Amino acid sequence: MQGAVSAEHAPMNAEKQAPRSPVDVAVGVLIDAGGRFLLTSRPPGKVYAGYWEFPGGKVEAGESIEQALRRELHEEIGITIAAPQPWQVELVDYPHALVRLHFCKVFAWLGLPFTQKFSPNPMSNRAGTDLCKGIAVLNSLAT
Repeated sequence: MQGAVSAEHAPMNAEKQAPRSPVDVAVGVLIDAGGRFLLTSRPPGKVYAGYWEFPGGKVEAGESIEQALRRELHEEIGITIAAPQPWQVELVDYPHALVRLHFCKVFAWLGLPFTQKFSPNPMSNRAGTDLCKGIAVLNSLAT
């Protein structure tokens, strides 16, 4: 995401700032049999509205990363996932929050992804990119 700065590359300020506790976020990287992956668009009114992202959300108190991911993907895009595979963990220092992103690959799910913020229209193929309002499925994922 534009504006994101890795914590290890965050600029040093002359002023001392109180250390921030990271917010844990479960992130789903949905990959289909053809190697395509799904992105969602951040809704209006949210930080970075309109930016593309992998679906997911905050880990609530008492939840594991997998539990949070299952809940968030069901709430956000209406799917039930099979077992996620932990992939990478990245600490990102945004101006508004310090976020620990727990990326998990998901290769199987039930349901057709749609966004709760938009109408659940079926996805259609347009020039190699499947689109639904607020959702894009792209053709490759760098490893």
